[in-house]
Amino acid sequence: MNSPLGRLLRLPPPRTRYTVETGVRIPMRDGVELRATHYAPRDRARGTVLIRTPYGRGLPASLLQGRMLAARGYHVLVGSVRGTFGSGGTFVPMAQETADGQDTVAWLRTRDWFDGRLATLGASYLGWAQWTLLLDPPPELTMAVIAVGPHDFRDAVFGTGAFTLGDFLSWSHQIAGQEQRGVNRVRHLATARRRVRPGLHGLPLADAAEPVLQGRAPWYREWLSHPEGSDPFWDAYRAGPALDRVTVPVLLISGWQDLFLDQTLTQYETLQARGADVSLLVGPWTHLGVATKGTTRTEPVTLAWLDHYVAGDATPAPAGTVSAYRTGEEKWHDLPLWPPTTGQRAFTLTPDGTLSSAKTAPPGAVIFRYDPRNPTPSVGGRVLSGSMGVRDNRKLEARGDVVTFTSPALTADLDLAGNPTLELDISVDNPYADVFARLCDVDPSGHSRNFSDALLRLDPSVPAGAVQKLTLRLDSCFHRVRAGHRLRLQLSGGAHPRFARNLGTDGKPVDGAELAPSVHTIHCGTSRLIAPITS
Repeated sequence: MNSPLGRLLRLPPPRTRYTVETGVRIPMRDGVELRATHYAPRDRARGTVLIRTPYGRGLPASLLQGRMLAARGYHVLVGSVRGTFGSGGTFVPMAQETADGQDTVAWLRTRDWFDGRLATLGASYLGWAQWTLLLDPPPELTMAVIAVGPHDFRDAVFGTGAFTLGDFLSWSHQIAGQEQRGVNRVRHLATARRRVRPGLHGLPLADAAEPVLQGRAPWYREWLSHPEGSDPFWDAYRAGPALDRVTVPVLLISGWQDLFLDQTLTQYETLQARGADVSLLVGPWTHLGVATKGTTRTEPVTLAWLDHYVAGDATPAPAGTVSAYRTGEEKWHDLPLWPPTTGQRAFTLTPDGTLSSAKTAPPGAVIFRYDPRNPTPSVGGRVLSGSMGVRDNRKLEARGDVVTFTSPALTADLDLAGNPTLELDISVDNPYADVFARLCDVDPSGHSRNFSDALLRLDPSVPAGAVQKLTLRLDSCFHRVRAGHRLRLQLSGGAHPRFARNLGTDGKPVDGAELAPSVHTIHCGTSRLIAPITS
């Protein structure tokens, strides 16, 4: 009989009973032992699922993956990565998984219950662990399900040029205290936002984080100390070559407001271009929302993949599909590929704050001043914690350091699909500056809700006051601005603490503390937004 959770997730009834073995020891090549939990079906085994995680082997993995999949015939091995939850060694985020993943598969080959059919699955860090394994895909691997998982961690940390402060300080604080128990763990979670705040707003960033992290996350200072993308320090944090090596079917899952959305879409487009068997599922979710609101859609699809590619059930091959939720319309669509075929619609920025669809627009300028002592705050967006996802931006847009350009009310639906592009002519009186651009959907009552944005750190070698012709590639989106709504472009000099503020000086991320303001001049008439639209 199916359990209430199984019915909620729309899973087929269980096939078998199972046993649970905790404290499994897995030796690594350097003598360190990792701990794992093994969920074993009592009969009719259909293959093995490997999950490697830094977050512990309890809920939710024990229920959603361990028990649910074991009851449907799969051996499930949930392993704690090095330095976490009983596993030996020291936890070094991201940089340690390549060898340990291979050693875990080598250990699996010695088990009499392992029949040579292997799948991997997991979200976020668990997705990263899969990409590192796919740098040298094991011959036993038959498929992978990777949800909201990056393949290039350096790009996630510094890809905009600014340090992704809010997410990775909060994550480091979470990891530093996650193994506390009882009341201490509850207190750690309940007070996390208050505890992290001084590290977000203090300077220098590394020193401000010390009272927050209390020496339990040494990697944080190391990240801040290596901002350059060419630094060999980041070599262990990059698994991009896996995109050219994987040959097994891959199911990619993301959300339009997920921190790693851009990387998931890169993964899909690379694999699809190679002719690999890949499917993409993108919902109206944040990073955490994939694991909460998204499970009723993602879990049945995951099981269908396992049943076909691992167990060998005679069902239609599920790879090669794209399922995407169009926000604004609030409806799922099945597409032949992503992005779909689109045209372009250009909107010109005008001095009176209009996004004009006219072919010509009057010249002029709009000016705002950014002060890092009172940095423009971040509201919602693709973040891990705090104010996540889609939010009303009206309070933000009322600030003096934020300017907006808004279209007239649309006479027909405007369907965007893909990456909007902003061609921006700008000059700044301080070469140390950022530009943050955001698209919002403004409904008839005036609510301004974000759906796509981008931050760019300007090249400080460009002289102060020189006109720069920038091209900003905003987040990919699948969004309908309904007839009667207005499209709004929002511009500012930052989004703190989502991205570390530009100090306005040449201070480095790890130790910079001197601040200076900047005046931004937007040159209208020649600046325009290019919207990718479907017919």
